[in-house]
Amino acid sequence: MAEDKDEKTKGAGKGKKKDVKKAEEPAKTPVTEKKDDDFRYIVRIVNSDLDGNKDIVIALAGIKGVGMRTAEIIARMTGIPRDTKIGDLPEEKTEELEKLVLDYSEKAPHWMVNRQHDWSSGADIHIVGVDVELYKRDDVNLMRMIRCYKGVRHETGQKVRGQRSRANGRSGLTLGVIKRKEQPGGGAQKKE
Repeated sequence: MAEDKDEKTKGAGKGKKKDVKKAEEPAKTPVTEKKDDDFRYIVRIVNSDLDGNKDIVIALAGIKGVGMRTAEIIARMTGIPRDTKIGDLPEEKTEELEKLVLDYSEKAPHWMVNRQHDWSSGADIHIVGVDVELYKRDDVNLMRMIRCYKGVRHETGQKVRGQRSRANGRSGLTLGVIKRKEQPGGGAQKKE
């Protein structure tokens, strides 16, 4: 009996040794940088909450209406290196960034703004934040009001930019082939 127990523990011991080794090794914790007391985890620019752990260019691209290229240009204008975390910036630099984002259309060439030749003012403006959604909604409502083709397509929920609509975008319809039910008795009967 003692021999049987030893054999069982030998077989079981192989698995236990591995478990013991795993238990002996300290669990690896992710290495986090020690942040200053001044570090801000959330930075608010143009009514947008930006992650303070992200680089300045990537964080600025999180603002609606600001893409990667625009964010890179704004960072270059302030003279801040690309790899600087936006949470490390002092409050004065953050205010300077916000001012540059809002005044971007005055400093950039006309072909780099996102709303060229605005129909109401005729100016080249760059819209950011909540204004992007407001301008978009106003444009769609204007197209509906003047009954242009795009406005009618928006109203009916169809594709607007010339995409296929025969095979794609078919919501709410029965898809596939509907087979007719056969009559009992095998089909057409001969008349005699």
